[in-house]
Amino acid sequence: MNAPVTSAMTGLRVIDLTRVLGGPYCTQILADHGADVIKVEPPAGDEVRDWGPPFHEEDAAYFVGINRNKRSIGLDLASEGGREVLMKLLETADVLIENFKPGTLDKWGIGNDVLRAKFPRLVHCRISGFGADGPRGGNPGYDAIIQAMSGMIAATGSPESGPMRIGVPVVDITTGLYACIGILMALSERQRSGLGQFLETTLYETGLAVMHPHTANYFMHGKPPSLTGNEHPNLVPYAIFPTKTDNIFIGVGNDGTFRKLAREIGKPELGTDPRFARNKDRIANREALRAELAAVFSQHEAEPLCNRLLAAGLPAGPVQKIDQALTNPHTIHRGDIIAKDWYKGVASPIRLERTKPSLRRTPPKFSQHSAEVLAEFGYSKSEIEALVAKGVVCGTERKR
Repeated sequence: MNAPVTSAMTGLRVIDLTRVLGGPYCTQILADHGADVIKVEPPAGDEVRDWGPPFHEEDAAYFVGINRNKRSIGLDLASEGGREVLMKLLETADVLIENFKPGTLDKWGIGNDVLRAKFPRLVHCRISGFGADGPRGGNPGYDAIIQAMSGMIAATGSPESGPMRIGVPVVDITTGLYACIGILMALSERQRSGLGQFLETTLYETGLAVMHPHTANYFMHGKPPSLTGNEHPNLVPYAIFPTKTDNIFIGVGNDGTFRKLAREIGKPELGTDPRFARNKDRIANREALRAELAAVFSQHEAEPLCNRLLAAGLPAGPVQKIDQALTNPHTIHRGDIIAKDWYKGVASPIRLERTKPSLRRTPPKFSQHSAEVLAEFGYSKSEIEALVAKGVVCGTERKR
């Protein structure tokens, strides 16, 4: 057994029925901070185990990156025996999180009403595509589809490229973040009321919620955003510029910062030029300012220039590839890469002073901890063997 580590979520037990990305991302946050997360997988396993290459043994990097610090048990919840085991696991659980199609647990006779009556302190979180009601209630949700439907793709890209999907699954990941926030809110409220509650986070609402400032702009002037590429719709300069070596990104948030930037690059007159003095003027004269700045930046190397600007308190950074970001001296200094045995990943960005996150377990193999978990819940060796023989509990081989 691993030595116990006291973290912010130590003592919290989470039964995780989720697959793919949003749910596992949420539960990894809790697991990194000490929660006992029991990942209950269907007989075929979490499908992202197959989303490779690259693979570690038979598990794709996609799975490995969001499932550390968890224990895995394979369980056939479509069977009555599997549901009986689940109900046993829930006896000591604080949180149940699932991303089944709305109505699935009700069909199995273990819907929220049943869970609420049997486990009144349980926080039950569901992640779904569109929620249970409404014209699209019960429809499946996928990150790219929600990007398309929420206006995200239409707002991303340049006039030359046309609308583009964002290269990071931002809807799935942010849904996981919102789910984690909601769970923590419900646990906080439970301290006062003594009761758990049901909460739902949908990809669709998340997609709409993160569309700032485009939604705010639309509510104000009634116009959908145009494609501005790397430019910001509300701020100038806020874009990529070439240098002698690599591209850099400059982001200026107010007029004072722009005047300071102008002085720092040896062009103080730009800060008082009537075309550029105020942000609304810079937006109106975007291309003229871009030409002025590009001429200056082309005389510098990216890294030294950004280092100087950042040291002066100005928002600038080199446009790095992922390998550069992960090996950057600041990344290394901050301990942002964690490793254990064969595993390497990005550390939790939540840095608490006393109750620190930890890497206790590498991502589990399928159903790796079935016997260990069931024994903790009072099942004898013979009972566990019988459940495996019936197919209720899975062995370590997935059903393809």
